[in-house]
Amino acid sequence: MQLVIPWKVAFTADGEEEKTEGIKQMLAVVQTLEGALKECSKGKPFFGGDSVGYVDIALGGLLAFLQGTEELCGTKPFDIANTPLLLAWVERFTALDAAKVALPDVTKLVEFAKTKRAQMALSIKK
Repeated sequence: MQLVIPWKVAFTADGEEEKTEGIKQMLAVVQTLEGALKECSKGKPFFGGDSVGYVDIALGGLLAFLQGTEELCGTKPFDIANTPLLLAWVERFTALDAAKVALPDVTKLVEFAKTKRAQMALSIKK
């Protein structure tokens, strides 16, 4: 929830100030996750160690949305400079056969989100 709420704020913000605050809060949570991955994984590939655990699945379920954040909100939640462990984790997680089957296509999700955003804007104007 701590990641989803600020992401939603950034995505649905009416003004630039609100969007900026949502992004700031989202990136702070991502930094916390970076630290948690370092501490929990103890250098192993996943939050739970050698194999995927509950935290990996919970965060993995949000990956398509988070990966679309750059195009939707103008910011990249995972990058080599600030979140190298999470960036590597994303690559490992999305390479899993189960993730390939379960995760939505980021490009399609972004297009869907843009359509929904446009529909929301039109309904507000009416």
